[in-house]
Amino acid sequence: MIPSGHVDTFARDNLPPPELWPEFLFDLPELQFAPRLNCAVELLDRAVERGFSERECVLGEGVRWTYADLQAQANRIARVLVEDMGLVSGNRVLLRGANSPMLAACWFGVVKAGGIAVGTMPLLRARELTTIVHKAQVTHALCDARLVDEMQAAVPQCPTLRQLALFHDTSAGGLEARAASKSPRFDAVDTALDDVCLIAFTSGTTGQPKGTMHFHRDVMAACAGWPRHVLRAQASDRFIGSPPLAFTFGLGGLLLFPLAIGASTVLLEKATPDALLPAIARWRASVCFTAPTSYRAMAALIQQGAAHDLSSLRKCVSAGEALPAATRTLWRETTGIEMIDGIGSTELLHIFISATESQARGGATGVPVPGFKACLLDEQGREVPRGQVGRLAVKGPTGCRYLADERQTTYVRNGWNLTGDAYRVGDDGQFEFQARTDDMIITGGYNIAGPEVEAALMLHPAVAECAVIGAADEQRGMIVKAFVVPKPGQRGDDALVKALQDFVKQTIAPYKYPRAIEFRSELPRTETGKLQRFRLRER
Repeated sequence: MIPSGHVDTFARDNLPPPELWPEFLFDLPELQFAPRLNCAVELLDRAVERGFSERECVLGEGVRWTYADLQAQANRIARVLVEDMGLVSGNRVLLRGANSPMLAACWFGVVKAGGIAVGTMPLLRARELTTIVHKAQVTHALCDARLVDEMQAAVPQCPTLRQLALFHDTSAGGLEARAASKSPRFDAVDTALDDVCLIAFTSGTTGQPKGTMHFHRDVMAACAGWPRHVLRAQASDRFIGSPPLAFTFGLGGLLLFPLAIGASTVLLEKATPDALLPAIARWRASVCFTAPTSYRAMAALIQQGAAHDLSSLRKCVSAGEALPAATRTLWRETTGIEMIDGIGSTELLHIFISATESQARGGATGVPVPGFKACLLDEQGREVPRGQVGRLAVKGPTGCRYLADERQTTYVRNGWNLTGDAYRVGDDGQFEFQARTDDMIITGGYNIAGPEVEAALMLHPAVAECAVIGAADEQRGMIVKAFVVPKPGQRGDDALVKALQDFVKQTIAPYKYPRAIEFRSELPRTETGKLQRFRLRER
């Protein structure tokens, strides 16, 4: 590895051993990068140097920042981190907030200062935040003042967390006021291309979050791959969408990719379907990123008479869950726009299989993005014949490097990233999604680990046993369904259903709650006592 620019070597020290890494491919000329690389400089400072200073960059409620504005705010935040909060390069900085221009500025400020950005979903509770802080040994946090309660509740359990600053805070101690007193100039830390700049957390089948570590090179490789070869947006485009910046789908689609081409992006704090439609019209957005569930809901609103001018919209990207052929057809018939589908993962940072509008086929995700290779393997690691279902295996310029996690050996085998998806390859060579191969539930664009929901339910005094699976749903594709064995004396009725749902919403992120609950007298188990979830799925 190249000599690090980090003083705090925690991230590099906790990378998996190189022999457990996937094979990386850098065959294409656009995937060649200089040994010293800071992705924030490449995406933001280089744009200003190219003459984009006065071009609109990041937009939001009451905010229209140019590239120069974002650069200045990011530089000021970097100075607050280094000069006031004691950040040294390599420290991990937790970011907590809904999508907003200020959150984007925080991300760039952290990375320019040589910090490692640790994005978190805004709905996470103190318990979940504590787990992430412990795992990543987070030292600093930048938090939206409106979400500070859960953050402050986590602080007493987080001895490594030394500094907390609040943004969207109008007080003299708020991040904006502190940044305003700083110079808008900052010399970014001289990081190596293989220094970690991002730790993105994902939940696995055990429900324990896995931290995926990405280098500065990974960020630039993602910008040089799918958006260049498949999306093909232009500097005149305006991006908009729903995925949080804490998701790598949102980080790429709503921040990194537009800046890489000199385009603008709208960061919405609320992006539900009924809010996203008018926002597209209001901001004259041309490129939209959201999940199939949202496209279905927006199509229904349009068909019900929602009158919004969508004439500016020309590209619609679907990811986060499998895109049903019926949803693709519905959106095309409603808007005239053919969706761009894709599969990505937190481990590989962004989309690695996709298809352009002209290649699109209902029921198919697409083909490997240039720079990536993909195949389908059986349980013994042998490639399956075309037409048969197999486990998706991928390799390319990005790949899985878990933070101090033994599950590295499960995700990476023989140089391939095993994504946990079952696919088949059609006669035209396109990959067709079949199912998830683990206990992950993908619903509404969110990844939810069934065991995590089970753990929350088991904290309720009325629950003796429970099991959580993903159940098919016409509207959402899949929902969280819980099978619950009540404790003696407890009635399995509608009142208990609501009580359990409310309890889960208060215990973990609300979107993880079970939308369906079925009461049982017992759960299916093996002779050795292991829960048989497959028998629940077979019903």
